[in-house]
Amino acid sequence: MASLLAALLSGPAPAETPHTSSPEGTAMTRIQLIVGGETLSATLDDTPAGRDFAALLPLELSLTDYHATEKIADLPRTLDTRGAPAKYAPSAGDITYYAPWGNLAIFYKPFQSSRGLVRLGAFDGPIDALLRDGAIAVRIEAAE
Repeated sequence: MASLLAALLSGPAPAETPHTSSPEGTAMTRIQLIVGGETLSATLDDTPAGRDFAALLPLELSLTDYHATEKIADLPRTLDTRGAPAKYAPSAGDITYYAPWGNLAIFYKPFQSSRGLVRLGAFDGPIDALLRDGAIAVRIEAAE
């Protein structure tokens, strides 16, 4: 009975966002980043921040390089970071949100633990299409 009540209170997942199940049984949102003619697949974490980011999709962003470590872009609004750890140490391929600035940060090199950095998910494979100089136009959308 308690699990039924918890399920009802949490509400349904958005119907337009595809999900797969992780080994632990939690829902994960599959997304894709389209860079020129290439499509990169990624999986968002089943967290308040990951679900809130998925609710923004589709997004058209211009990624710029930051400190030869990550690609960043401003988001249209702040994300829900309830329950997120105070800091996070990103790995290459991590998709994160930097709460103090309200921007998306995609790491292509590992970085030190940073206060206010929240993991949203990670790429499922190589991210070579993002490793270009200058601004990179990307479209981020739910995967079909």
